[in-house]
Amino acid sequence: MNARAPAPPLPLDAHWVNVPQAPVLEDLRGRVVLMHFFNASNVNSLHLVPDLRWFENRYADSLSVLGVHTPHFDAERQSSVVLSAVNRLYLRHPVVNDFNFELWRQYGVEAWPSIAVIDSQGGFVGLVRGEGHRDALDQRVNELLDEASLYGNRQYSQNLPVARPEARTPLRFPGKILLTQNSLFVADSGHNRILECTHDGRILRQIGSSNAGYLDGGIEEAAFNDPQGMVISKDMLYIADRGNHAIRRVRLISGEVETLAGNGNLGHPLAQEYADPKQVSLSSPWDLALAGEKLFIAMAGQNQIWNYDLSRNRLLPAAGNGKHGRQDGESGQASFARPCGLSFADQVLYVADSDASSIRAVRSDGRSTTLVGVDAWEFGDSDGLPAQARLQGAMGISVDAGGQILWVADTYNNKLKALSLRGGGIKSINLPYRFQQPTAVAATPGKIWIANSGAHEIVRIDTATGQAVHLPIGE
Repeated sequence: MNARAPAPPLPLDAHWVNVPQAPVLEDLRGRVVLMHFFNASNVNSLHLVPDLRWFENRYADSLSVLGVHTPHFDAERQSSVVLSAVNRLYLRHPVVNDFNFELWRQYGVEAWPSIAVIDSQGGFVGLVRGEGHRDALDQRVNELLDEASLYGNRQYSQNLPVARPEARTPLRFPGKILLTQNSLFVADSGHNRILECTHDGRILRQIGSSNAGYLDGGIEEAAFNDPQGMVISKDMLYIADRGNHAIRRVRLISGEVETLAGNGNLGHPLAQEYADPKQVSLSSPWDLALAGEKLFIAMAGQNQIWNYDLSRNRLLPAAGNGKHGRQDGESGQASFARPCGLSFADQVLYVADSDASSIRAVRSDGRSTTLVGVDAWEFGDSDGLPAQARLQGAMGISVDAGGQILWVADTYNNKLKALSLRGGGIKSINLPYRFQQPTAVAATPGKIWIANSGAHEIVRIDTATGQAVHLPIGE
């Protein structure tokens, strides 16, 4: 058997967030180990999760998966935030909070996601960097298991899933919300469904079966996977079906669900116009905004803004060159960093550029400018004029009815903030309510609704009194 250098051991004092007892690599001898390094807010890490599940199912008797979470934002150093991410992603293997990057350094990791491969004798085989390498990794795992069988040290035992789940609640990690004159639509993302409610939270109907999947059809049988942003036009509800990498459409009168763009597979569309959007592989569409016949799409996985032309049924890029960063400029020169929130008003598309902790504006000519924020590694919690203000992973925005204020769900600062669109800076709204990773905000005259995702709830705020109330959706 080829002798490989031993894999670095797991620290004895490491905090494993979802298991009572820390795993030990020596106890996993006889099995191949995939140790994946990920980050809760990194979209490429999300893309790797289906592959990890595939490996866990395919090799349940002879392969173990371990998760190593390393932080981007300061808030992600907290084990409670890591556990929340583990549950949001339905990870069912042990995950360690590597908040000080100890394992990251020992294994020579340079980017998310990365997978360290360890053979059946505890030898370090190497790193697989990035997403999209399932077939090559599968071949390597097969070779290592055959190697273990050849030398008689392959151990067969069922790999049991582990969990430290959230409390059971009617909503599970609600992502985005949409307000109309009479209805409140909630993307109950963790339950893979959309709920149409009254403004007081009474459920009128459920869209989707709640089973994660990719299926068009009637309102009760259709399946979604981590649905997020929504807009409404006439009698059509459009949904960014993030986990299916698709844009879906619901005929609200009949309840019929159909796919508008995307084929259910992760991809990276080229910078061109597509005449058959249903054949295109998209990349984590996260939010939507409507401007006449233009349906803007926050293509988070490709760090771009795309446009679906509803009048011509064409899909084409609108802004961004696809590079991860915060660069202003013309459409093809600008760069974004996981855009997750959109809001359109007065011919301007506002963007919550989450990884860059920035608020961006895309003008009608495609030129992008930054209203607040610096870059991916400069974030914080500071009010004031744009040059001094800092956010931390903000994911949700909404222009108020008067067009003067952009409300911001400052996700990792657990705050609601108000950005003046007339140059007055940004300030925190101090409320007697505890927010936990808010991911969306919507405003009407006198009221503000917030998707308080980490607390699995929708909160409504009366702007005159400052009173915040939990909506009893499904209770």
